[in-house]
Amino acid sequence: MGNILMIVLLIIAALLVLLIMMMVVTKMVENGRQASGKKWRPNDLWEDRKRNWLGLPWTFTRYSLDPERFYLDKGILTSTSDEVRLYRVTDISLKRTLWQKIIGTGTIHVSSSDKSLHNFSIVNVKRPDEVRELLSNHVEKQREAKRVYARENMVTDMDVEEDFDGAN
Repeated sequence: MGNILMIVLLIIAALLVLLIMMMVVTKMVENGRQASGKKWRPNDLWEDRKRNWLGLPWTFTRYSLDPERFYLDKGILTSTSDEVRLYRVTDISLKRTLWQKIIGTGTIHVSSSDKSLHNFSIVNVKRPDEVRELLSNHVEKQREAKRVYARENMVTDMDVEEDFDGAN
């Protein structure tokens, strides 16, 4: 019984060491990529990968933002690539669970009038507050440049009571 317990403890210790080594290597690769200035798309203002529950970019979902579009690329064997023009974005919100706060990630929910993506989420990205603000600023710039204005529903209870011809 003592030998089996010792083997289990050794396996757990080896897995922890392997996990720590993988985290260190991932961080080194990420820092090297940022230092080299290499980007997925040449005009990107921001780019990141969806991160797993440990906050590591070990997924095949990439996000990027240029001055006019947001890109969402998924998959490795079968891949899909979607883009949303920023002037089509209607609402941006941020949600962070306790665990996401601990590991420094967050999920940004985006509503848009785009026909293919509609509402989508930018899941588990680093520095979500900065990303949300960057996205919001560029959405406003594109809406001004394209002269697109959102119309809010301005109907109140008083407006509904009165008929259009003035009769009650």
